[in-house]
Amino acid sequence: MRIVQIIDSLEVGGAERMAVNYANSLANKIEFSGLVATRCEGLLLDYVNQRVNYAFLAKKSALDISAIFRLRSYIKKNKVEFVHAHSSSFFIAVLVKLAMPKIKIIWHDHYGISQNLSARKNLILKLSSFFFLGIISVNEALKKWAQNYLNCPNVIYFPNFIIESTASLNTFKLEGKDGKRIICVANLRPQKNHELLINGAKEIQKKNPEWTFHLIGKDFNDSYSANLLQQVKDKGLSEDVFFYGAVNNVTDLLKQCEIAVLTSFSEGLPLAVLEYGFASLPVVATNVGEISKVIPSANEGLVIDSNNLDQFVTSVQKLIGEQDTRKLLGNRLNFFVNQNFSEKAILEEYSTWLESLITFAE
Repeated sequence: MRIVQIIDSLEVGGAERMAVNYANSLANKIEFSGLVATRCEGLLLDYVNQRVNYAFLAKKSALDISAIFRLRSYIKKNKVEFVHAHSSSFFIAVLVKLAMPKIKIIWHDHYGISQNLSARKNLILKLSSFFFLGIISVNEALKKWAQNYLNCPNVIYFPNFIIESTASLNTFKLEGKDGKRIICVANLRPQKNHELLINGAKEIQKKNPEWTFHLIGKDFNDSYSANLLQQVKDKGLSEDVFFYGAVNNVTDLLKQCEIAVLTSFSEGLPLAVLEYGFASLPVVATNVGEISKVIPSANEGLVIDSNNLDQFVTSVQKLIGEQDTRKLLGNRLNFFVNQNFSEKAILEEYSTWLESLITFAE
């Protein structure tokens, strides 16, 4: 089998990381595994396995003819059978298919605001879906949406998965005291609701002044991030809440922390929680998206109502005060993640599904 993953960028984000994960995982399992970044590169380039055939298109616009032809040449030269297009990269894949009808397009939907799918309208995507052989959704809500709204009969749900990086990356020391750090891995977007974390930090500091919060994620330098920085300053938390921006060494930073949190209003199936489990960290997370599938009970972590400040503060303070509970929850989550979101299990299902699509296409 010969498959290429296509993604708009290699900046640090969930869709981008899954494109790299699929390319890396398949590199040792199939005849050809490729990865194409269309618009820009980024920190995730450091994670790309040397066995992956990588290309960058430097696309300037949606209808960049030269980029379309570069992708067409790449597909033709490498005899690609399946184009696995992630998120908005489906459009360039469809444009190439118009000139190369035999290629098979798989679209991977990573949409993260799954609480309000009824308002999700995209005519270009709807028309493009006539050219998809299959659709992968990262949660059940997206699967149902695709079945009802798009024009492709083969829709399947595959959860996200994480793989251990073999890349040698530079790390750094987080601020704060060892043994008293709380981490949140989430790009600075409104749906991630960092305001709940900041308000919670203010309350938690009153009883636990030595504990600090560490926010990892891309700063888009917009009004949302400016407001967060101002809130931290206004609440006197500049020595307690730290922003680090996008990094390529999350795994190493998780090892420096005792507790992990995710305070989102909306999620798909967040890679951050899988990473927390992989690192054996105890977690406090809001009950949105597919988080309850990763943390199905109080045995694996503490799940709270969305935007509930009292529950957030109480849950974090419980973990701060109970070291044994932290260790127990972290170990249980680690076991659950490895059993249910492993690279091996999902890649086997993926390969079986692709084989079935070949039969369907015939």
